Amino acid sequence: MNIQDIDVRALHGAELEAALDGVAQLRITVFRDWPYLYDGSLDYERQYLDTYRDNPGALLVGAFHDGQLIGASTSTPMEDHAPEFAAPFRDLGIAPERILYGAESVLLRPYRGLGLGHRFIDLREAHARALGRTHVAFCSVIRPDDHPARPAAARTNDAFWQGRGYETLPGVVARFSWKDLGDTVETEKPLQFWMREL
Repeated sequence: MNIQDIDVRALHGAELEAALDGVAQLRITVFRDWPYLYDGSLDYERQYLDTYRDNPGALLVGAFHDGQLIGASTSTPMEDHAPEFAAPFRDLGIAPERILYGAESVLLRPYRGLGLGHRFIDLREAHARALGRTHVAFCSVIRPDDHPARPAAARTNDAFWQGRGYETLPGVVARFSWKDLGDTVETEKPLQFWMREL
């Protein structure tokens, strides 16, 4: 399989509406794995994804193979995302209104390594420019090296993100809660911010 077999495009209107449950299922599936260990529910995901249905500044990109949704990437204006995500940027003197927040990129395992991550970022950055944004930021969960669920062969996406011009923002950490697999309650996790000036 190669990247030419995959159709990657921004979704709008009825096509976006039709893809939302598929995106919800992708998020649940992909984020169950290390390092997120997310125990998600379809009800929560549907509520979360309303942002992309109702916000004209939001972006939802779908990746399709033979008509099936196999990956997705989402972005929103930073000021429209969770307030706890925007707060650290005010402390840096960067107005949230200048930032597009890259909420997630999720891709089923068999389709990784084909270059689809680059397509997702290309479309995200083009969207940011179209909105007049000067920065793109995202965050990734911080897990301790000795976490009991950490796989022996765990690797990060750090080199990929750095290759695209993104850098960590030292000390700029958001906190967000979700329920880990095997837990009965939500717990707060730290998420490290990365950013690039366009």
